[in-house]
Amino acid sequence: MSEYYSVKTSFYGKHCPHDLVKRFGSPVYIYNERIFRERCREMAGLVSYPNFRANYSIKANSNLELLKIAREEGMLVDAMSPGEIYVLEAAGYQANEIFYISNNVSAEEMKFAVDRGILVSIDSLSQLKLFGRINPGGKVAVRFNPGIGAGHHEKVMTAGKKTKFGVNMDFVSEVKGILKEYDLKLAGINQHIGSLFLEGNAYLESVNSILSIAKQFEDLEFVDLGGGFGIPYHKQEGQERLDLSMLGESLTKLLLQWSEQYGKNVLFKIEPGRYIAAECGALLGTVHAIKQNYGTNYVGTDMGFNVLARPVMYDSHHDIEVYKNSDISGANEEMVANIVGNICESGDIIARGRRLQKVEEGDILGVMDAGAYGYSMASNYNNRLRPAEVLIRESGEAVLIRKRDTLEDLIRNFII
Repeated sequence: MSEYYSVKTSFYGKHCPHDLVKRFGSPVYIYNERIFRERCREMAGLVSYPNFRANYSIKANSNLELLKIAREEGMLVDAMSPGEIYVLEAAGYQANEIFYISNNVSAEEMKFAVDRGILVSIDSLSQLKLFGRINPGGKVAVRFNPGIGAGHHEKVMTAGKKTKFGVNMDFVSEVKGILKEYDLKLAGINQHIGSLFLEGNAYLESVNSILSIAKQFEDLEFVDLGGGFGIPYHKQEGQERLDLSMLGESLTKLLLQWSEQYGKNVLFKIEPGRYIAAECGALLGTVHAIKQNYGTNYVGTDMGFNVLARPVMYDSHHDIEVYKNSDISGANEEMVANIVGNICESGDIIARGRRLQKVEEGDILGVMDAGAYGYSMASNYNNRLRPAEVLIRESGEAVLIRKRDTLEDLIRNFII
């Protein structure tokens, strides 16, 4: 097993996991500001094309402090609900920095964005007609499905021939007809092929597809190439990172060539999604029970799927780090075990058959690369409390950026 990611990156700053759990409670989400900023900068500088921006996807992690940092780093943002728009505005984002990517929404939701001057992306012909009735003569974007998908699980593929997203790329003439009928100005087109690609060929293929659609429309302001940029979740097995240098060079060549043919340096955008937030986050939890059931070892923790849903939803892998309660106990021993949570469901499993340094009650476990789709998908299932969120500043200091739920929070909105 390779050296722990947290050690190589000084992830916890001036603190050790046991101290953080003692101070902020267990379980707890820990974010590293330096890593978050580095990932923002990598995406912002991906290509050398002069008119290029990266969007931060609030759905990956909506903590207000991280959103403020993303804005400081020059990230634009995409939102998928009025709630996300509201939180982005609270973080300081202006209307021209927010892209509302709608999916099967009501007229009221569309108006929520339109009334704020936020550009709306539409992903079906029927919704484009609805938008035209709501905002005739307005500016709009259309999300196309290039027929190419990518991702580690079918549930995270957002393009291809078996997904609900986007307008079929064969319906360009129908889109033009609706735009003309309602006197709509097409500002741009966008796509998103899925989440977690680590090899750039599928993405480049999808870029070629969206550019072939884009050239069928005159005077576009932007083309959003989408994203799904992956991170190596299997670091302990030596999984390679996405080769950004090679991807960036290939993208730059494509964009420069296309814009020259189009006759305009349109704005190109990407949506790296999890790439920015995932590696900056770890979930710390406490081991409360060790047991064996019919030959299988179980490590029982306070990290149920109410806290981290990805493994039970997508069979997702997260590297696990063991932080011993004692420097002596079990230091040179190993065990193979299922790591499970405290939710009353058989599927409440963080990791199956994982080989680890021997774990004992009182040890702390770190679930790594949990910054994206961790807290944002957390719930109060079983009336469990959602954890605190803590930011390790670039100085190494730890600051609380969201309080842990209280029992009172569980009944706050009931009408008694």
